[in-house]
Amino acid sequence: MLFNSVQFLFFFAGVTSLYFILPHRFRWILLLLSSCYFYMFFKPVYILIMAFTIVIDYFAGLQIEKATGKTRRNYLIISIAANVLVLAIFKYYNFLNDNFTWLLNNGGYHNPIPYLSILLPIGLSFHTFQAMSYTIEVYRGKQKAEKHFGIYALYVMFYPQLVAGPIERPQNILHQFKVEHYFNYERATRGLRFMLWGFFLKIVIADNMALVANNVFDKYEHMGGLATLIGTMAFTIQIFCDFAGYSSIAIGAALVMGFTLMANFRQPYLAASVSDFWSRWHISLSTWFKDYLYIPLGGNRVEVPRWCLNILIVFAISGLWHGASWTFLIWGVLHGLLLIIERISKPLRNMLASAIGLNKLPIFTRIIKTLIVLVLVSIAWIFFRAETLHQAIFMIRNLFEGNYIANDGRNAISPWGADTFSKFPILAALFILALEQFYREFGWKTGSVAVRRNLYLRWSIYLFLLFTIFLFGAYQGVRFIYFQF
Repeated sequence: MLFNSVQFLFFFAGVTSLYFILPHRFRWILLLLSSCYFYMFFKPVYILIMAFTIVIDYFAGLQIEKATGKTRRNYLIISIAANVLVLAIFKYYNFLNDNFTWLLNNGGYHNPIPYLSILLPIGLSFHTFQAMSYTIEVYRGKQKAEKHFGIYALYVMFYPQLVAGPIERPQNILHQFKVEHYFNYERATRGLRFMLWGFFLKIVIADNMALVANNVFDKYEHMGGLATLIGTMAFTIQIFCDFAGYSSIAIGAALVMGFTLMANFRQPYLAASVSDFWSRWHISLSTWFKDYLYIPLGGNRVEVPRWCLNILIVFAISGLWHGASWTFLIWGVLHGLLLIIERISKPLRNMLASAIGLNKLPIFTRIIKTLIVLVLVSIAWIFFRAETLHQAIFMIRNLFEGNYIANDGRNAISPWGADTFSKFPILAALFILALEQFYREFGWKTGSVAVRRNLYLRWSIYLFLLFTIFLFGAYQGVRFIYFQF
């Protein structure tokens, strides 16, 4: 079920109302059944995959807590292997088979291994990583094994964050399912504000930017440099508003019922470095990789060459987590290389900044750093969005060659496409987004108090966002980008 659908509004209203009507002891049943229905709305049969990993991880957690020595480790391995196996079959099998076929064909051999005609279960990487974090935390002794099977199943399947996160740790969310929540007006309005802002980001900005980005990326061979630049920036805006919009709706829907989910974004496009960007973007995933892969590899406690290898391993896997293709792998490796260059070049950059006096202009320096990071991240997004390596390289060459006519010598095709939108309202919406991001970054504490105290200002903002969604929203039922992961 899509958040940006009428069905979800009725679903959310019905589930939330029943949640507060039912006695506390029955609420977990409601939430679990509702989450199953929510997931089965996409493709019912894939609920069996969820059931498979839930059963294995539930019993593995119990055995890990009871066992000692190598037996505990073996149960952890069984749990992780089961989850990785599901990922390997449904997400990576055909990708690996494609590359194996290419190798054999180059050697004059035929690949006898068949392809699988299966669809990727929606949100597979998200709930798989959440399930793995549970058994890892139990193994580390930081989380008690959950005895109640239904509560554990709900931890994996809780509908607000089931298909696109945030990827929650068991310490944060499991105990919340056992707490009796009462309806709280202030908390409910906060949750609805989160949801309203999420719908604005998704329906008004992301889905309208998608019209531009899709047109440019679909017809990239006929686009000039300017059109490619516009399409790249459109996707840069789209992917943030799409994913941050989902996270905001998820956090808000959970908050209305009394559940607190972790923040997933913190003004990432205002980051002053690539490392800062990754502390602000998809926080639940970046911290997952930090805690369960980067630190076990040695983190930053090792020598620089080993640290560089650790970074490349983490970001290569992060790229493949997003998708089984070389474009995603290169996107991840690019970010790893940027982090390595950033660290190694830091003494030289500091020396140059001091020599030309930039260290005496902190605001100007921050603006320059932020713009550089935004440009680098936007270029990397081309690999994330492109269907093939050829397409990504072609578009990047267009950007750097700076040609503003199409490659066949004719005038460049307009990046706006046939299904264009009214540009002025969308530009106004982008201006509102920019204001909101700067507001959160630099004036949140004082500004939020002013908004809370001024009833007229607060409701003016609500009504403005609602009218903007109704009047200028793109209602093509576009799926959230991160559903495919």
